Amino acid sequence: MNYKPFLPRRLAAVLLLAGAASALAQAPAPGAAAVDVRDAWVRASVPGQSGTGAFMKLNAPAGARLVGASTPVAGVAEVHEMKMEGDTMRMRAVEGGLALPARQTVELKPGGYHLMLMDLKQPLAKDSTVPLTLRFEDAKGQKSTLDLKVPVLAGPVAPASGAHKH
Repeated sequence: MNYKPFLPRRLAAVLLLAGAASALAQAPAPGAAAVDVRDAWVRASVPGQSGTGAFMKLNAPAGARLVGASTPVAGVAEVHEMKMEGDTMRMRAVEGGLALPARQTVELKPGGYHLMLMDLKQPLAKDSTVPLTLRFEDAKGQKSTLDLKVPVLAGPVAPASGAHKH
């Protein structure tokens, strides 16, 4: 029996399957967030400190909300905002999550929006890493998560809460 006529069809089938497998390998896993995270870092803690902040740049091509975070190094992780109210800098949790408008970068930075890591279970030393899970929700209510390993750095200090003019 001559197998030569079947060779082009088999080769085409193999290439088709390989292409499909490649497309599947590149597709995001179900529940994986479609959010780009850049320049993420956690501020190193100081002795006796029970909290610190995590900072990053977030971009959601289709838009989303950052609705929460968790890490095994802290008892609580919340999205917070710092802003001036009169002469006083105030920090509070962002209710309902932080909007990530489509194709716009939202920066979590000292003195602004950030992730507040509270009830630290251990000191966070410069040059270590922290596992961090971000939770998102899209416009349709679809929930997703993104797991990160974030470097701990010594960083700038945000303006103090309760600051006042002289």
